[in-house]
Amino acid sequence: MSAGRTQYLLRRQGLAPHKKLGQNFLVHERTPQRIVDLAGLHPGDRVIEVGVGLGALTRPLAAACAHVVGLEADAGIVRLHREQQDLPANVELIHADVLKIDLASLAAPGQKLKIVANLPYSISSPLLFRLIDHADLMDFAVVMLQKEMALRLMAQPGTKEYGAPTVLLAACAEVRPLLAVDPAEFHPRPKVDSLVIRIAFQPPPARLQALGAFDRALLSRIVHAAFGQRRKTLLNGLAAAGLTPDKTALIRCIEASGLAPSVRAETLHLEDFIRLSRTLGRTNSPNPLPSHSAP
Repeated sequence: MSAGRTQYLLRRQGLAPHKKLGQNFLVHERTPQRIVDLAGLHPGDRVIEVGVGLGALTRPLAAACAHVVGLEADAGIVRLHREQQDLPANVELIHADVLKIDLASLAAPGQKLKIVANLPYSISSPLLFRLIDHADLMDFAVVMLQKEMALRLMAQPGTKEYGAPTVLLAACAEVRPLLAVDPAEFHPRPKVDSLVIRIAFQPPPARLQALGAFDRALLSRIVHAAFGQRRKTLLNGLAAAGLTPDKTALIRCIEASGLAPSVRAETLHLEDFIRLSRTLGRTNSPNPLPSHSAP
């Protein structure tokens, strides 16, 4: 869908790109098809699209697979499609916020979720954490993000980009880049570059399987606490979160994990966090957490 056609459709319906919803519509006609090709879909697939917009990505998705569930939070966009009846017959359009909808309800019986989306920038971060929290439901997600955010998800320890999302995604999936997208390919034109990435939850990466089972909920709590205030040492970050009854016990746990209490979170690898979660999990915590083992 060209920039001119996009602007015409929006203007005709009395609509405009919604800044609060982070709307930037794809207008480069080859890019949506390229995203679908890179997603590696099969004819029988059921795919979830987040942010249908004007259907630039929806239509090639519908041509590539059996069923597309399109989630759209903008009531005006939903009204446009329902009035025009302009989406393919195998597209199920749902007026819903992906941050609130029951993700399990979107999965077909016996199948895991496959998501392909030009994500609205405003929901990228909270949605990524939601996918992490529901990793057991996920097959893969092919999503377009701000390039800066996408690079953070693939960052290495010791860099300023490395953070909680990096570690928590590494604990349940493998992330790789697929396609760089220029600002000129959107309306309105964003001030940042974009990058399409693939987050593969299934099959679990070999390096993750080699680490064995661990308590994912406790790991998440530890990682968020450790990165909560980056200037704090690991000891002080975890102590502030109340992960053990007292600081002395926490020091013993950190040292028993082969770590120094004075290290900072950004220097630790996933393996370090997992060892720490196992050690902390064996201590008597005032706030015991249920155990959710990694696959």
